[in-house]
Amino acid sequence: SGMAAPTMAERKACWGARDEFWQCLDSHGEDAAKCEKLRRAFESRCPQQWVKHFDKRRDFLKYKKKLETEGYSPPEAAGKS
Repeated sequence: SGMAAPTMAERKACWGARDEFWQCLDSHGEDAAKCEKLRRAFESRCPQQWVKHFDKRRDFLKYKKKLETEGYSPPEAAGKS
């Protein structure tokens, strides 16, 4: 069936791999090439849907952090005709 829910141990392995991969990205300025081994471990330990979800989540968190550090600047004259 392939869609069985991961066990607690599998979830922990997945999260651990994700955290290591993310830490690598953080310390290498998002250079995914430097973190390729960890990326592969992450993908092999996590269900594919989780990998997609975590990738989206990381993008969202980076975006949020950017807003917090740089502030939100709306496009000039948005909505004015």
